[in-house]
Amino acid sequence: HRVLDTYLDSGGNFIDTANVYTKGHSEKILGDHLCKHPAKRDRIVLATKWCGNMFTGDPNAGGASRKNILDSVHHSLRRLQTDYIDLLWMHFWDALTPIDETMRTLDDLVRAGKVRYIGFSDTPAWKCAQAQMLAQFHGWSPLVALQIEYSLVERTVEGDLIPMAQELGMGVTPWSPLKGGVLTGKFTRENPTGGDSTRGDWVTNALNDRVYNIIDALIKVSKEAGCTPAQAALAWLRAKPGVSSIIIGARTLKQLEDNLASVHVDLHENQIGRA
Repeated sequence: HRVLDTYLDSGGNFIDTANVYTKGHSEKILGDHLCKHPAKRDRIVLATKWCGNMFTGDPNAGGASRKNILDSVHHSLRRLQTDYIDLLWMHFWDALTPIDETMRTLDDLVRAGKVRYIGFSDTPAWKCAQAQMLAQFHGWSPLVALQIEYSLVERTVEGDLIPMAQELGMGVTPWSPLKGGVLTGKFTRENPTGGDSTRGDWVTNALNDRVYNIIDALIKVSKEAGCTPAQAALAWLRAKPGVSSIIIGARTLKQLEDNLASVHVDLHENQIGRA
């Protein structure tokens, strides 16, 4: 609760979750703390996702079909204790459901007032473009946002997803901007565990010579800029074309405050290029 309130008091207003995060508990935490207070709810841009299966073994409890979208939104609204979702994401692409069924259902939810805007997460550029063109042709609600992994370490999205989003009017909201802690400066060639053995394969599998070179450059740039490596990494991402907002995942109040301070860091063009 302190993390959430500190974020809001610092001017933050965009909160992102998903129905499958801790099997609905993430949404309930937010609903219990934020959505019982109309003033807080009104100033929040609240985003959640559907598509992940909440009930293993039930083929209708996941995916992008009309049935699952409507059921998922119904239960997300109940857990969040709100009448509407500001931004509803398709968590990932469902290759088994026709995209026109998905887009028509999402448009119905927007017209019903249960959802304000829609976006896609972790979906190929060609499928996003197909969906956007269908929406434009039929006069359905368009996709306004794209959530993808993007950081100094993960830049493959610059090849097609970022240009596609810019061309088709989707604001980009990167997830894992610090690559699970890899870009905090804790992990170096000399200290590959970062003093934290709990981070697991997500971090250790990302560490190689290429990444260590990036970390070395990041630490040098952060020293020049007078900030922490994490702040420099977030400032680099904030300066990239097409990025509208960055999804941070602070586990502690100290991490949150460090991340938020990155908004005061503006890297020079030379530093952006070197990082």
